[in-house]
Amino acid sequence: MVRSVWKGPFVEGSLLKKADTARSSGRHEVIKIWSRRSTILPQFVGLTFGVYNGQKHVPVAISEEMVGHKFGEFSPTRTFHGHAGDKKSKK
Repeated sequence: MVRSVWKGPFVEGSLLKKADTARSSGRHEVIKIWSRRSTILPQFVGLTFGVYNGQKHVPVAISEEMVGHKFGEFSPTRTFHGHAGDKKSKK
C-alpha cells in the first residue's frame, strides 16, 4: 500500500539532522542509519549512508535514480547461496 500524497514521504527526523550536518561540514563520511523504511530525498544525493541490514552497515552511495525509493531496497538482508541440487550437477 502506498502512503498518502498529502502526508508526504516518511523520513526519520534524526536522519534529516545527520544529513544536514554532513552536508554542511563537507566531509564525505559514511552516515550510519537504522531506518530502512525512510524514503530517499533529493537532498541526500551525493551522500553515502551505511544502511543496517541486521548484521552490518552496508554502504550505499545515493544517486539521482534512487530518489523516491526506500533505503532498505539497497541493503539486502538475506544472502542467497544457491540451490542444494546445483552442487550435484557440477560434479
